Amino acid sequence: MVAILGFSKEQVKEAVKAMYGSVADDPHQGFHFPVGRRAALALGYPKEELDRLPPAVLDRFLGVGYPFRAGVIGPGDTVLDIGSGSGTDTLIASRMVGETGKVWALDMTPDMLTRLRETLEEGGIDHVETIEADAENIPLPDNSVDVVTSNGVLNLVPDKRKAFAEIFRVLKPEGRVQLADIVIKRPVPLGGRSDPKLWAECVVGASVDEDYLELFRETGFADAEVLAEFDYFAESPSADTRRIASGLGARSIDVVMRRPAEAKRRAVARRLASRLHPRRLTSAIGGRGLWGAVAAVASIIACYGTLAFVGLLSLLGFAVVLPEGAWAATIVAAAALAVVATAFNLPRHGQPWPLMATGLGALLVAYVMFWAYNPLIEGLGFAVILIGVGLDLYEIYRAECTPSARDEGPVGRPGPERG
Repeated sequence: MVAILGFSKEQVKEAVKAMYGSVADDPHQGFHFPVGRRAALALGYPKEELDRLPPAVLDRFLGVGYPFRAGVIGPGDTVLDIGSGSGTDTLIASRMVGETGKVWALDMTPDMLTRLRETLEEGGIDHVETIEADAENIPLPDNSVDVVTSNGVLNLVPDKRKAFAEIFRVLKPEGRVQLADIVIKRPVPLGGRSDPKLWAECVVGASVDEDYLELFRETGFADAEVLAEFDYFAESPSADTRRIASGLGARSIDVVMRRPAEAKRRAVARRLASRLHPRRLTSAIGGRGLWGAVAAVASIIACYGTLAFVGLLSLLGFAVVLPEGAWAATIVAAAALAVVATAFNLPRHGQPWPLMATGLGALLVAYVMFWAYNPLIEGLGFAVILIGVGLDLYEIYRAECTPSARDEGPVGRPGPERG
């Protein structure tokens, strides 16, 4: 793993560069993800195709799927390989386009590009050119490529919307995209995305599968089709990586899509409506374990927010009679829902303390609402509920996004390979 302090877009990129620079230097030192020929065969690459590649290239293969199953590259095409690495997919594409075609190999890891340039020079391949850049800033003209291919890279990009827009920009009308990437079924728990180590290992940078394909549609792409799925992380030699990936439902997919001739990006209102669709909202809230937080906030708003609103109306001269029984029942019901939510999250981390805290807080709130009112006890009750919810979220993050100490490698180095 790569260990760095803090978190920003640039730090994520540096973590990725460091990780894959290590692979370029020595692909046999042992990593937390599958590397090399064995990984390529497991993902579906034909043996005869791999036999034609230089060992130095294939040894550094880092793909997560087999994008060429889309079958969209033909002779004479101009192809952009985003995240070319040492060149496995680049060289395959170069044979498909032939001498009349062109392949641009884009990567932001200098060591990988150095390896690829050496291979191109040794093989006398002159219709492939390398570009040191990232997917968020592609230095190619508009409408300049027929096919964009990518393998296990876009999940590593912090600003996916910008990267997808760049892919759309450089593609010709009716151009095609073939890619393999990592997606997840459950959103990453709060705090998980702040760990550049996990970004570099293809886990927490991944998008929920529905959101991933929807973002391509919002960008303007059409006919997005998932051709295959693969449990990529089952091939990982790291038990912790397999555990984290399993908890998030992480897997790789092979996808094909096209840029329509008359493509238009979705209007802002339609994009917003899509993101705020109840099914997507409930999935995001539940997947991150946030229903307890929602219920706790609802309970506090029902209590103090209602009181403030009634007071404001009174100051404005409106007489409001508040049904105290129904008001108290609403507050307690919301507090009870926080308890239920933490109970549902218990199997995700196995720690009883969050449930005990929210349960105690709900009892204190119920006591002051139905038995003997005391503002100090009321405030304490809400505080204990919030503490319980916070503990719940922390335990989810620790259980699902925190590697154990035994599986950590030295700082800046990958951990030891193990079966």
